[in-house]
Parts: sequence; C-alpha cells; structure tokens
Amino acid sequence: MSVTFRTAANGPLGMRDFRLLLAGAAAAQFGAHVALVALPLVAVLELDASAFQIGLLTAAETAAFLVIGLPAGAWVDRLRKVPLMIRADVARAVAMASVPVAGVADVLTMAQLYAVALVTGVATVFFDVAHQSFLPHLLPRDQLVRGNGALETVRSSAQVTGPGLGGGLVQLLGAHLAVVADAVGYALSALCLWRIKQPEPRPEPVPGASLRADIGEGLRFVLGRPLLRAIAVATGLGNFFTALLMATQTVFLVRVLGLEPAAVGLVLSAAAVGGLAGALAAGALAARWGQARVIWLSPLATGPFALLWPLSEGVGGAALFALGSGVVFFGAVVYNVAQVSFRQVLCPPHLLGRMNATLRFLMWGTLPLGALAGGVLADGFGARAALLCCAAGFLVVPLPLLLSALRGMRDLPTGPEAVRPAAPDTDAADATAAGAEAGAGRRDRTTSPG
Repeated sequence: MSVTFRTAANGPLGMRDFRLLLAGAAAAQFGAHVALVALPLVAVLELDASAFQIGLLTAAETAAFLVIGLPAGAWVDRLRKVPLMIRADVARAVAMASVPVAGVADVLTMAQLYAVALVTGVATVFFDVAHQSFLPHLLPRDQLVRGNGALETVRSSAQVTGPGLGGGLVQLLGAHLAVVADAVGYALSALCLWRIKQPEPRPEPVPGASLRADIGEGLRFVLGRPLLRAIAVATGLGNFFTALLMATQTVFLVRVLGLEPAAVGLVLSAAAVGGLAGALAAGALAARWGQARVIWLSPLATGPFALLWPLSEGVGGAALFALGSGVVFFGAVVYNVAQVSFRQVLCPPHLLGRMNATLRFLMWGTLPLGALAGGVLADGFGARAALLCCAAGFLVVPLPLLLSALRGMRDLPTGPEAVRPAAPDTDAADATAAGAEAGAGRRDRTTSPG
C-alpha cells in the first residue's frame, strides 16, 4: 500500500492536516491537564477520599494499559486510525461530562469517579496507539522527529497552563465544575480530527490472521531487539514511579504542606514548565550529544532532583517541590523525544500499531501498579515516606539503559541492521550496526520538542 505525503518547505507545520492534528492534541491535552488537578481535588475536597482511594483512582485511569494494551495494538492495525481516534475522543468527552452533571445533582460518588477513570482509560489506550501509528502515515520519515517535537511542545504547553488554570477553576467554581474543561477539550479534539483530509485506506486484511498471531508478531518485534527492550524496561520503571508520584502528590501538597487548590495547580505546573523547556531543548541536545546518548543521559542527570520532593517542608516547601518536578520532567521529555522518534523510524508501517501497543503494555502497564503502591505507602506510612520511595526509584531508572549497548553509541541505528531481529550476541550486533552507520556519515536527526 503506497502513501502520498503532502510535504511543505517549512516542515510539518506547513501541512494543514498536521496543524489539525496538532490543534486537536492541544485541546485534548489542555483539558486533560486541567482534570489532572481537578479530578483528584474532587475526591479529596468534595468526597473526603483517603490516600488509598486517590491511589485507586489513579490506578483506574491507567489500568487499561495493563489489561487491554496488547490486543489494542492488533485491533488498531486492522482499522483506519482517524475514525478510531474520533470515537475515543467522544467517549472520553461523555464520560468526563458526567462528573459535573452528577456534582450539580449532588449524587457524585467515588464509584462514579472510578467508572469515569476506567472508561477514559480504555478510550485513551486506543487513542494513543492510533495517534502514534497515524503520525508516520501523515508525515514522511525524515519529518517524524520534528512532528513529535511539535506534539510534545503542545503537550508541555498544556501542562504549563492546565494545572494552574485547573487549580484556579477549582477554587472559583468548585472541583466538579472544573472538570467541564476536560470534556470540552476532548470534544474539540474530535472536531479537529474530523476535518483531517489525508487519505487513509482501510488496512488490507491478512488471510488467516488471528488476534493471537498479531499480538505475537508485535511481541516478537519488540522483544527481539535489545535496544527496544532496554527502552521498555527503563520507561516502565519511570512510569511506575511517576504513577506513585501522581497518586501521592495532591495528598502531600494539600494535607502536609497545607496548600490551597490554586497553589496546588501552580506547583504542579512546574513539572510542565520543565517539560516544555525539555521539548524546546531536545533537538539541540540530540544534535550536540547524539540521540543515543540523550536517551540515557537525560534521566541520569535529572533523576536525582526527585529527592527534593520528600525534602519539601515549611515556607519554602512548595518551591522546593516545584523545582524537583521541573528538573525531573525536563529530563523525561528530552528522553521521550529521542526514544519515540527512534521507535517510529525503526518499525515497518504495518506493525506500528502492534509495536506501539506492545511497548505501551510494557511501559504503561506499570502505571496502575505504581499508583496502587503509592496509595498503600501513603496510607500506611504517610505521603512523605511514599515520596521518598518515589525519589529513590527515579535514581534506578537509567540503569537498564546504562547496561545496554546504548551507552557505547552516539546515534541510534535506523537502517536494515536495526530492523533485523537480534543475533545471539545482540548488544554487540547493535553496537556494530550503529558504528557502521555513523562511519557512513549518516546525518544527525534533530527535533523541535518531542
């Protein structure tokens, strides 16, 4: 199946359909980051939820990645991506809109919040896998790093403004009404996607294909490549401890530091400021240090700043917490730009959905486990102890990358050697392939934010 790309002299932003994809991402991400503050505050302030209940709510939002992550990739590869993303956005908008409706009617319960989290989580699995699989269909491969960079800039910008506005809306209107912004964001995202005109033929069915065989093919592709394995393990660890942070930070900021909702939003925006800076710097860092080096160097250099979270207390506690978040998430975004772009270039188009879903299962399947661990730790030992465990975990994240062939590379292999399954001495084979490509003068890949 051939694909015709609509290119432009000034890159992805010169393409109408990519601008629509970007606008939809902006609307959805903005609403989601308002809800990132508002939804836990609904539970804490209006339903008096315990730390364990907040952890359970966070786990419910991400449980779908663990439960349906693998089959989702096989299904996505059999469907057109844009209609699937539109349906997922509509489902998320309806689910989120039920929260303010129930709040106004005074019938809102934790059970409904759990249900909303589960529904939006399932829809998000399909949306995210389809979104990452659609981008290589929309852009030529030499534009993928720039495209991912632009999408990451949008996401990081939403992280900067969303939590602060979310905290302000909670203080002004009440937590349940602030969730309206999330429902509106998903609806606008669906509208932008609906206007995309890029031809997208329905994938041709493979005779005799089965769901189990499709899932197995995706697993073999990922697990047969040592660089992808190392990235999957490191990202899975990072997501586990990020979920632990998400499950405990609102409880810590409200009940330990005593912050008001608006202040909570501002503190959480610090992570987004760091993420935005990372998105803007990712291209220059990859050009300066090499894409492979950036993958392991960014978490190694920024992870220790997570120790500022449990050390936060007193008058300057909020500032210390914000500084730690900003630096840690700067490194996380730089890391994501490099590794996501590498994955998209590496994978054959017909396997993109399964590759992305397999990696999401391995990487994001740890999210509900981390959230539950955070809730249990905070309930049993206090939010500060939970954050101390979280900070220690961020120090471990770079280890799988440092123990892989990545540590000896400057740039990542993207040619036939990278696509070929691993040989018995897999790390040496990957390193040799990378060196051969570097010697041939392969030009560096740079990115805007990613």
